Amino acid sequence: MTAAGALAACSNSGNPSSFNKQVMNTAANNEISTLDSSKYGDTTSSEVLQNSMEGLYRFDKKNHAKLAGATKVSVSKNQKVYTFDLRKDAKWSNGDPVTAKDYVTSWRRTVDPKNSSLDSDSFTIIKNGNQITKGKASPSSLGIKALGKYRLQVTLANPIPYLPEILVGAQFYPQDSKVVKQNGSKYGTNSKRLVYNGPFTVKGWTGSNLKWTLVKNKNYWNKRIVHLDKVNVQVVQTTSTGVNLFRSNSLDYVPLSSDFVKQYQNNKNYHSVITPTNGYMTFNLKRRATSNVHVRRAISQAINKKQLVNTILHAGRPSNGIVAANFITDKNTGNDYRKDAGDMVTYNVKDAQKEWKIAQKQLGKKKITLELLTSDIDDAKRVGEFIQSNLMKNLPGLNINVRSIPIKSRLSNTTNHNYDFVYGTWQPSYEDPLDFLTVGGLFNLEQDYHNQNFWHQIDLARSTYATKPSQRLNALIAAENQLIKKDAFAVPLYQGGASYLLNSRVKGFQLSPYGNVAYYWNVRMK
Repeated sequence: MTAAGALAACSNSGNPSSFNKQVMNTAANNEISTLDSSKYGDTTSSEVLQNSMEGLYRFDKKNHAKLAGATKVSVSKNQKVYTFDLRKDAKWSNGDPVTAKDYVTSWRRTVDPKNSSLDSDSFTIIKNGNQITKGKASPSSLGIKALGKYRLQVTLANPIPYLPEILVGAQFYPQDSKVVKQNGSKYGTNSKRLVYNGPFTVKGWTGSNLKWTLVKNKNYWNKRIVHLDKVNVQVVQTTSTGVNLFRSNSLDYVPLSSDFVKQYQNNKNYHSVITPTNGYMTFNLKRRATSNVHVRRAISQAINKKQLVNTILHAGRPSNGIVAANFITDKNTGNDYRKDAGDMVTYNVKDAQKEWKIAQKQLGKKKITLELLTSDIDDAKRVGEFIQSNLMKNLPGLNINVRSIPIKSRLSNTTNHNYDFVYGTWQPSYEDPLDFLTVGGLFNLEQDYHNQNFWHQIDLARSTYATKPSQRLNALIAAENQLIKKDAFAVPLYQGGASYLLNSRVKGFQLSPYGNVAYYWNVRMK
């Protein structure tokens, strides 16, 4: 395989015998970690959940949040209490009705600290959510209540204008209460250990295998919009393998890693979009070296992010703040948030080396060895190697070891604080800076990062300034400045681009507005 022309010459029109079949064959970059919507924390699991489950809202063809699991919503005068009338025709794949109790069960499980949910911070917008995630209140006190079998009441901590976009997220999906009770700790650990209320059901995932199938859900209330009978998914960890499978008509969709973008960007089957997906690093504050703020500041300024994008990724743009650019328009200024907030941290070797010398003096060491944790997919390993090279070149005395492991293990290691610093990517759940600043893939933020000014500014943005756009913007910028510039808890690296090859027979394919999650419910094979 050499050039894009070779792909064009290959007639990727599919197997003639399958032309009339509504079956799509696709690739995923990583394995599923879990199908428990209270515990997932990776893109592949999110994609499977978003195609097989449904919450109160779902994105339509234009990526606008529309009522789905509910038919009607009313809002109180103080804009804190939302009452949803649920669909009486919504059923789980086992025939059980989807009830208000199922939402209560799910949300309480996710917010309960004992379940170590990576998305529990999303529930701080709900009444008592913040106290519960800190272990200071019972999950039963969360602001969600079943008013009847098909009536659900949600009480917010403060008014927010973007609730529909938030509730689209997989962490807010219901869970069949009966099935959760039956399976206990094994809920969602394979495709048979849960049931589904979305466009597709999941078949063939054993909990560790690298292939599964999305099958049209006959019990889905809106099954008339679902044209595909099956979506066969296989994990393809090397892009060269995926491209070869695409060229041989074995795959209809394959994401492209950075080294293939340049090669295929002029091909008719090539597609690319800039997304708000973050490439970033966070530090383990429980370890001596990385708990030192000068170590973190030095690392944050010693990476040539422009070179990373141009020579390694070939797509996206460098990031100098943790909140994505060209994604959030401030309601007060009319500007993109990133323009108002400005650059928080830039590539500056001179300043990085000043911080590094202070760190060496405070730690009493001239030579320091740190481990960078990444996933084992091609792009992640390449980014890790680039960071390793940059840091060891620009910070004399620093030795970096890169440990690349499967995404499931990487998530487990970060949750268990088994890392010095970790590289990952994260896609937002809604269009507000709070999502980047309080969730954002920022591992162990709530548990480990206790800067009073940061949390004070976040609280102001959530409460006192919730309906005061100007003051709220200033609070959010102050919080980001504290987190990224002053304390360097996280290092923004780049804003990603989603690039992929798609069979021309595939119509109606779309990606999430927040990143590279593929939606299949509107797809039709021509």
